[in-house]
Amino acid sequence: MKTALITGGTKGIGKAIAFEFLKKGYEVVLNYHSDEKSALSTQAEFNMQGYCPVLMRADVSDEFQVRRMFKEFFEIYEKLDVLVNNAGISLIRVIQETTSADWDRIFNVNVKGMYNCCRASVDKMIGNGGGSIINIASVWGETGASCEVAYSASKGAVIAFTKALAKELAPSSVSVNCVSPGVIDTGMNAHLTDTEMQQLIEQIPAGRIGYPEDVASACVYLAEAGYVTGEVLSVGGGFGK
Repeated sequence: MKTALITGGTKGIGKAIAFEFLKKGYEVVLNYHSDEKSALSTQAEFNMQGYCPVLMRADVSDEFQVRRMFKEFFEIYEKLDVLVNNAGISLIRVIQETTSADWDRIFNVNVKGMYNCCRASVDKMIGNGGGSIINIASVWGETGASCEVAYSASKGAVIAFTKALAKELAPSSVSVNCVSPGVIDTGMNAHLTDTEMQQLIEQIPAGRIGYPEDVASACVYLAEAGYVTGEVLSVGGGFGK
């Protein structure tokens, strides 16, 4: 039985990714940080559909919590086939109002969290003959976004990290890829007015915003495409191209 661990796996895109792997027959671990009520609700929802994901709580920006989570994971499962680094936060703020604390928080979750999880798991992946790491970036990490400098910079770092680590781990049969979502129907876009959303849609060649399921399908493809590594797979209907 294959296994997958999805950080931030109980809401939005992470939840959709988890569901897609569950449908594919994977044993799935859902990481969450603080919203236990939502995590339990997601687990119960999956249980009602006949799936039994495991919940593991950890702040991915905290090295010790991440180490503890992976220790717990490997006490249950012999190997980790797929790691999806999905946990992330956003920030909409002009640079003059972006504090040092804001900057550190964005990078601690979006970049250091990914680093912590990779560092805690790659030895086991290598020892078990390979695996797949999928990092969730953003179209803004490719093109940049006004009033989202910190977020864009962090997602650009995710892309660079992915490309470098892919080269490092390819000889050990561990693939490392990025999924770069465009405008996706999640809570991160809840701040947009109807007019702003329509203006965005007009810039998307596909003529619609994306759904979490679109991102989830891309993750499953990358998890099972063993000869694909170091790639940034854009899921945005042509937006930003």
